[in-house]
Formats: sequence, structure tokens, C-alpha cells
Amino acid sequence: MNVYDGERMAELMAEQGLTPAEANEADLVVLNTCHIREKATEKVYSDIGRLRKHGRTPMIAVAGCVAQAEGEEIVRRAGVDVVVGPQAYHNLPKLVADAASGKAALDTDMPLDSKFGALPARKRVSPSAFLTVQEGCDKFCTYCVVPYTRGAEVSRPFAAVIDEAKALVDAGAREITLLGQNVNAWSGEDGRGLDALIRELDRIEGLARIRYTTSHPNDMTQGLIDAHGEVEKLMPFLHLPVQSGNDRVLKAMNRSHTRDSYLRILDRVREARPDIALSGDFIVGFPGETDAEFEDTLSLVDQVRHAQAFSFKYSPRPGTPAAEMDGALPAAVMDERLQRLQAALNRDQAAFNADTVGRTCDVLIERKGKLPGQMLGKSPWLQSVHLMTDAAIGDMVTVEIVSAGPNSLGGVERVRAAA
Repeated sequence: MNVYDGERMAELMAEQGLTPAEANEADLVVLNTCHIREKATEKVYSDIGRLRKHGRTPMIAVAGCVAQAEGEEIVRRAGVDVVVGPQAYHNLPKLVADAASGKAALDTDMPLDSKFGALPARKRVSPSAFLTVQEGCDKFCTYCVVPYTRGAEVSRPFAAVIDEAKALVDAGAREITLLGQNVNAWSGEDGRGLDALIRELDRIEGLARIRYTTSHPNDMTQGLIDAHGEVEKLMPFLHLPVQSGNDRVLKAMNRSHTRDSYLRILDRVREARPDIALSGDFIVGFPGETDAEFEDTLSLVDQVRHAQAFSFKYSPRPGTPAAEMDGALPAAVMDERLQRLQAALNRDQAAFNADTVGRTCDVLIERKGKLPGQMLGKSPWLQSVHLMTDAAIGDMVTVEIVSAGPNSLGGVERVRAAA
């Protein structure tokens, strides 16, 4: 979602006559920020310091969730020129103009009116494009700042999403990834869910692939599960965070699902689409997590065998309920647990990749590789694939997978589909 927001801000400023530049040569630097973990927040301040090291002082705008959470504190602590939250970035050009004339330039409002109507039309995009359809979160997991920085769950109107999707395809996209903090909570004005939106996107001529992320287990409807087996353009990949394999920890996190209910959802998804690649998120070291409770997470990993996953040490975020909980774990304990978890997840990713060898699949070419004649793209299961080909960026190539590494696959071109 931050990539999508960053692209949209760049397009806004391009309409003002600005062109992209390296950070050390730019007149304006926009830092689009994340507030999920403390490390990401502190990186904002180190980036600001680095930008000012070389004598040049560009105008600095801090955007995104750190801007929303800290507001005037960023101005006080770092002296930046512009602060704009994720629901107000359509006002970035005005804020830059205000800062240039010496006026205060801070906007962290969360207006009811959608910002999307104020954004410029998409003119040229990469073959794989992002499309935000839902923002905000009503789940209030006890460790998470998103409800406070992104606001309540809001779904973009059905017609607006379809119109932007068509514009993306006209601008060069062949694959669209639908985005949201809880993307499967998207709901149309008439109550239709994400599966209905996906089925309508399936009708768009020139669109070859559909993906969506990030989902919440509670919003994984049977209609959406059925779509995985019935909509050919919907890729066989599902990112469905679980966070822990222990029910007491899940309850303390306010995750609203159990270990068993999560596993039953995955069973239904695999029944609908047997070749689905599953991805997840995990937090280790949540306050009070015992050794036995962590072992439950490892046993869940062993049972699911994720194709990909993201794992993190618990990071207390100011203002969240978990930050006030007793039972903080020592850093060394969290480090050891994370290493064990990541070893298991890496094992499963390598095994999934190895199982792909011998398959023939379509690869969407997205960019050039490091070697002459080498191109890179994505498999249906969201794996990076490298191959030697004269295919152009945006081509769909039928490829036999001939090798697998821990993070990518090697392929040989068999057939090229028409663009």
C-alpha cells in the first residue's frame, strides 16, 4: 500500500512540473513512512539526518503513518517542511507550496470524503500494478497502530475501483493487486463482497492476472474462497496472517480467530484451489508468550507449510493496549525464537520452490535481470523467475521451471503469449 501511495504522490507532484531525481540531487524529498514497528519509525529520523549531511538542504516532506501518528512532533524533533498523513496526501502540492512561502504545512486530517477523487488519472504503469480498494482497520489487534493511523475501515465504491482498474490496464498493467489493510473486508454499496469485485475485474479485456493482499481470517468468506477455484485470472496465492499458533496468545492479541478456525479456513481454500501458495505473518515474543506457546506457533508452521511468510519480533507501539501489558520478554529470548521460526519458514519456502521444478507455468515479465538477455518475472505463485529470453517487459511467457533456489526460480521459455 505504501508503494501505491508513493506512486500516487509522485504523480501529483509531476502534475506540478516536478521530475524524479536521486535524493542527493532533489529539491523535494518525500519520505513515505510506516509506523508498524519501532525500527521503521526510527529509520525516518535517520533518513532525515542523512539527507542533511551533505550541505544541501532539500525540502523534506514526511508522509504516511509516522506523519499521522507523530504530527507536530516530527516538526519539533526534525524540523521538516511538510507533514501529511495517509488520508490527506492528495493535498501534498498545496502543502509544498505553503512550505515554500513560509507557511505551516501540516495535514493529518482523516476526512470522510475520499482522497481518491482528487488524484490524477494513471498514465503509465508497470505490467504489475497496485490498486487500493480498502483502507483502515476496525479489528483493533492489541499490538497494532493501524486503526489509529489509517482510521476506520472504508471501502472505495465499486464503480470507482472498476474505472481505475480499466485505466491501469489502458496504461500498461497486465496484473493488478488489490490492496487494503483488510482487503477482504471490502464491501460494495449493495453489500457485495470482494469476490464480486474480483469477478467483475475478471471481465476486463487485457487484464491477465488478479491478486489481493492483505487479508484477515475473519473476512475470508466462502464466496471469496470459491472465487479461487472459479476465476481463472485470480492467481493461486493467498496471504493470510495468523500471527501466533496459540489460542491464549491470539486472544491476548485480539485476533478474533483461533488456531483451529485458521486451519479450517486453509483447508477450505486448498479444497477450492489445491495448488494454492499460502503466505502468513508471525509475531514472536508477544508479552507473556511462554516457551510452550511459542512451540504451538512452530507446530502450526510445520502443519501449514507456507510457501512464503513474514516474521517479526514483537515491537511495542505507543498507545496500543499491548504496550501496557506485563510480561515483556528479554531481547535475547525474542531473538532466539525468531531465528528458530525463520529457519522453519525458510525450510518450507525452499521446499515449495523445489516442488515447482518441472512445472510449466506462465511468467509475467516485469524487468531486466542482471545478465545480458536475462529477464525477471513472477510465477502464478508469486515466485521470482529468471530466464534468458528476448521477450519484452509486459509479455506473458510460458516457462518450464528447471531450477529452484531459496528465493527464486530458473526457467526456460516454451511459448510466448500475445500481449
